[in-house]
Amino acid sequence: MEKIVVTGYGIKAPGAQDALQFREVLESGLCTHQVIKGIGPHGSDLIGGIVKGDFKQMNGINYKNYPRVARLAIAAAGDAMEMSGIAPKEGRRVSVIMGTSVGGLSEIEQYAELSNKGQFERFPLSSAGAGNPHSLSSAVASHIGASGLVFTLSTGCTAGLDAVLMAKLLLETHQSDVCVIGGSDSPVSRGCVYSFSKMGALAREQEIELAGCPFSLDREGFVIAEGAGVMVLEREKDALRRNAQLYGVIDNIYTNNDGQSIFASDLTGRTMTQALQAVLGPHKPTYMNSQALGLNSNDKVEYIAYRNCLESDVPVTTIKSMVGHAFGASGVMQAIASLISMEHRFIPPTIKTSRQGFFDLPIVTETLYQDIEQIVITSHGYGGNNTCMLLSKYKE
Repeated sequence: MEKIVVTGYGIKAPGAQDALQFREVLESGLCTHQVIKGIGPHGSDLIGGIVKGDFKQMNGINYKNYPRVARLAIAAAGDAMEMSGIAPKEGRRVSVIMGTSVGGLSEIEQYAELSNKGQFERFPLSSAGAGNPHSLSSAVASHIGASGLVFTLSTGCTAGLDAVLMAKLLLETHQSDVCVIGGSDSPVSRGCVYSFSKMGALAREQEIELAGCPFSLDREGFVIAEGAGVMVLEREKDALRRNAQLYGVIDNIYTNNDGQSIFASDLTGRTMTQALQAVLGPHKPTYMNSQALGLNSNDKVEYIAYRNCLESDVPVTTIKSMVGHAFGASGVMQAIASLISMEHRFIPPTIKTSRQGFFDLPIVTETLYQDIEQIVITSHGYGGNNTCMLLSKYKE
């Protein structure tokens, strides 16, 4: 198979408007969480992650009627395309594949309030866009001028990485020349907060340093966040032909499903282990970029999969204690963090962890500077999907 390479990426994350700011967050181990007033149960405050800016005007175009999830994706995609140096109208077949978990839920909630009150005159035409999950990918395609295959995936927290899987298949079978892929979610809304609070999954602490602590059995719950990550993928020979800079190689990607109730996941770690084994094969990565986010059941599955598949000298870290968990965007955000890690030769730290219950896991708690050759990324979540990706530094 031809190598599938990354030639550009864009990121919109809490505390990071671009790749340079994202690198600073990762390398310095900065916590970008903040207190969100009154959004929790019974009007309580909640620790969350918010991306600065409304992104209603981009490249002279007014996007104010687009759902926020689409605006975040457009902003990240614009940066990724600029970095790649690709102009879609150069004759290449450019496809767009975006993943999301909750789509335009924030706007849907607002519009539902108007409809419940019978306020037809105030009901906006833009509600049709928010209610259509495919608005996410079609908005990105329109913004960058892509007219190839356009898909929207909604497979929960793995949606962004699942977009990488589909893109790899399209490129390897020559159905596309360029794939603009990513994930975007804006889940900081009452519907999401109430739902995950009912499940006991959200961090309930009111102090930032105590909320969303991965690999810490003495804490419980994740920090909900919004964000978008987009990457540009091409075949190696096509990228080299146009003298593009190559930032990484998608070595392998694999996904499966727990096959359980929509309200349950495989807590034995069996299916996650299968996914991790399948993507690793004989490879020993430099480190593991884990999805661990502070939800004890989730982090235990990460632990089991690690122990079943990796040698004990492979470091493990997670970026969730810095930027929170952005649902369908999270996997691609991890991938972009990994690309930055490889380029600048450091492993980002897991901050806020007590390591309680995970003392035998080689968790990186201080920025570790070294050559990075290969990284395995894990993602799984509500809905039962488990997706793992092996990413490596490009070598001629």
